[in-house]
Amino acid sequence: MKVLFIGGTGNISSACVQLALEKGYETSLLNRGSRSLSFEGQVNLIKGDRNDPELLKQVAESTYYDVVANFVGFTPEQIAKDIMAFSGKIGQYLFISSASVYQKPPNHFIITESTPLRNPFWKYSRDKIACEEKLVQAYREKGFPITIVRPSYTYGPTWIPCSVGGHGYTVVGRMRQGLPIISHGDGQSLWVMTFNADFAVGFVGLFGQDQAIGEAFHITSDEVLTWDQIYRTIAKAAGCQAEIIHIPSEFIAAVNPEWGASLLGDKAYSVVFDNSKIKRLVPEFRPKVKFAEGIARSIAWHDQDPSRQVIDPLVNQTMEHIIQLYKEALQKAQRTEKRYHV
Repeated sequence: MKVLFIGGTGNISSACVQLALEKGYETSLLNRGSRSLSFEGQVNLIKGDRNDPELLKQVAESTYYDVVANFVGFTPEQIAKDIMAFSGKIGQYLFISSASVYQKPPNHFIITESTPLRNPFWKYSRDKIACEEKLVQAYREKGFPITIVRPSYTYGPTWIPCSVGGHGYTVVGRMRQGLPIISHGDGQSLWVMTFNADFAVGFVGLFGQDQAIGEAFHITSDEVLTWDQIYRTIAKAAGCQAEIIHIPSEFIAAVNPEWGASLLGDKAYSVVFDNSKIKRLVPEFRPKVKFAEGIARSIAWHDQDPSRQVIDPLVNQTMEHIIQLYKEALQKAQRTEKRYHV
């Protein structure tokens, strides 16, 4: 099987590339070549800009790919270029969308692939919805062989997930320094963390599957945790305690609209994913890595080399700013309350 990854060196895609190689697939990567390759196996690297329609055309005409897996499609304009280049020339086109496309706020915390797509809070998600719509139209009108895949929060050995401030070592650095971290809301909303190697089993398992054409799948872990549990598990793996401050998502959004968009458009709500559909088509997909095990691997990777323990100064400063503003708001509210009871 010949497989082309558009992207292929990111947090999720690298695990999928590695599994494709282990399965013996002839694997090519189309990207700028700006990241070093760490795969155990031979890949064919095609250096270039995935937004260049002439390059896409050359790649599509150079050989027949059984599968094209697009990990770096974010706008419908990019998708239109892919459709134009690969129509009639490939066996299957897998598009990485996002589980954040599902209705926000959700009508029910259990999410299936039939949950409506709507996200008024986050442009990233709306763009992904527009990409999906472009692909569905191409499938219906031209038979373009699409499969849509929606990951939720997926991390790997080099990632430390966080709901407020993005992924990275900063949250662990703060914990180890005894500084507070932010958990949105009351910290009790339900969430799912998926290890990238587990995701890869489901994703690569869709390659070449005729039953996957025209279909959408989410691929996530079955382990459900609260955000407070997630942070305490990270702290335990880091050998420290987590001082957690609960701050409403709306307050965070008011102070930092960018962080607020990814909260109100994704992580602020309890979600549990029904993975029945992917398991029916890919029976070998059975997530194995519990969060405690996966995050321990990530902490160990960061601890192997001090240069990996990067504390982002902007994230750190923004977190301090939000915490300080919230404490001041609480103190003001408490003073007001006392005056009412005098």
